[in-house]
Amino acid sequence: MTGLTFGRWTANLGMGLAERELQCVMAVACGLTSKEAAREFGLAKDTIDKRLLSASTKLGVIKRAQLVAEAMRRGLISPAATTLALLMAIHGMIGDDQAMRVRRGGNGGERRIEQRVAVRRVEQQMVA
Repeated sequence: MTGLTFGRWTANLGMGLAERELQCVMAVACGLTSKEAAREFGLAKDTIDKRLLSASTKLGVIKRAQLVAEAMRRGLISPAATTLALLMAIHGMIGDDQAMRVRRGGNGGERRIEQRVAVRRVEQQMVA
């Protein structure tokens, strides 16, 4: 399964829509009009409208908002932020937490305070 990217959206090929149809759906998801999408892809406005009609027919919807929602529901398109979150989760699972570390500047005052609080909690638990 290969993917496409447009704006802040990614799409999966081979799941029911043609490549050009997916591009048009992602353009709608980005908020572009047919005319703006046509300019972006170097096509005629009518071509964009035909591809959107074809995608709408395949997904069984009428309105553009329904088209985007149904494409998301079926996993045809997804926001790129989802992909980024998935990559970060995988990165965290492989054990290299260098990118996830909290960087503290200065003289380490926060770290000392945290250590004192932790020591006090342990002492309180030992007394109780």
